[in-house]
Amino acid sequence: MPTGGVTRLAAGDRIPRIEGMAHVALPREILPADGRFGCGPSKVRDEHLAALVGPGSALMGTSHRQSPVKSLVGQVRVQLSDLFRAPSGYEIIVGNGGSTAFWDAAAFGLIEKRSQNLVFGEFGGKFAAAAAAPWLEAPDVRSSAPGTSIAAEAVEGVDVYAWPHNETSTGVATAIQRVEGDEGALTVIDATSAAGGINFSLHQADVYYFAPQKNLGSDGGLWFAAVSPAAIERIERIAASGRYIPEFLSLKNALDNSRLNQTLNTPALSTLFLLDKQLEWITANGGLQWADGRTRESSSALYAWAEASSFATPFVADPADRSPVVVTIDFDESVDAAAVAKSLRSNGIVDTEPYRKLGRNQLRIATFVSVEPDDVRQLIRCIDYTVDGLRG
Repeated sequence: MPTGGVTRLAAGDRIPRIEGMAHVALPREILPADGRFGCGPSKVRDEHLAALVGPGSALMGTSHRQSPVKSLVGQVRVQLSDLFRAPSGYEIIVGNGGSTAFWDAAAFGLIEKRSQNLVFGEFGGKFAAAAAAPWLEAPDVRSSAPGTSIAAEAVEGVDVYAWPHNETSTGVATAIQRVEGDEGALTVIDATSAAGGINFSLHQADVYYFAPQKNLGSDGGLWFAAVSPAAIERIERIAASGRYIPEFLSLKNALDNSRLNQTLNTPALSTLFLLDKQLEWITANGGLQWADGRTRESSSALYAWAEASSFATPFVADPADRSPVVVTIDFDESVDAAAVAKSLRSNGIVDTEPYRKLGRNQLRIATFVSVEPDDVRQLIRCIDYTVDGLRG
């Protein structure tokens, strides 16, 4: 359905019915205005897509070593620093690849000897696997069951404490609190699904890294990190130590290039442009505090509905652990969540399926800052209507 000069899928734009699939046709008056609720890549605002195919199109196909793109990189770095209220001496660095690339880069150029990795979902586990590199001591891995959180604990000999701010796979959010361990130990936070949607104090972290395809309303292909003076010193010291570090995964290369407002290799220009527009939008509306209030309004509506429902319940039992940006809802055995997600999809409401490796009878719903709270409230009506319809 055309909107703002861009064609996108809207709720009510029917997808062809899959043969043999139960389908409940939703009344138009209860449909959300936008049916995108995916956890990544997330909804990109139509206004920003329209700007990309308008004035932004002049950037596409141009050199990333020339002033228009370098100015864009510099503007993004400044806006991220302002959004996070960066303390003096912190820098925003950018590199090619997403958070997966950053995990390997950290193993080469940020962990000096040993890390402590908190694992309470899929993505914390992936960093722990990267931190088990053969040139490092075995990481101190501390795990809790999916749907719960775990706190870091100071341990002698650990020089990096790492965990996700928000676990995208399960919908668990954690507090960001610096770990007072050995002198010089760094607190390193995976912020991919939190950055731009959850308020926090950057003073409490040395590295706050993320890809921009969640709350920051962009696409993949790049990672960003807010790094403290202590993290910068660590990056430079390891780079000078003689340790083998692949050029593509060198945090020192990323640091040096970022200071020139460029990346080592050609960046995804559309990703940078969309990120810039999203940052402008968030800032104009009140910054991180406004974004946090918006995501909490949306997520609170879902949690309150699930707690009052006869067939649904929040997967994350402890309210203190519940994410404001990724909501996971368990269904009881009387409801087939997969059938609900498929029926919603046939009505143009997409990407409510759970994280595949959890294997639970649940829905996972993004309440990122681009998602309208009114659309979340409409989604709740659609879920109830669908469940009633599937039950006959």
